Amino acid sequence: MSRRKSMGVFIFVSCIAAFFVYAYLLMLSEWSPIVLQLTILMVVGGVLGIVSWIGYQMATTAAKPSSLIEDD
Repeated sequence: MSRRKSMGVFIFVSCIAAFFVYAYLLMLSEWSPIVLQLTILMVVGGVLGIVSWIGYQMATTAAKPSSLIEDD
């Protein structure tokens, strides 16, 4: 098996294992409230990070001159 395929299988299996660990922590352990809070914190932080990156790019990118086409 090539290195690329073996890395793909490793990523696939580890993602499935991570899902089961997450499901266990969320549903069956006493850590459920903390796991849920951390999940929401990461999602909100990721979305706000993307929005702030878009704002930074808009603020620091030079505007290109647009060509105005006048209709007759």
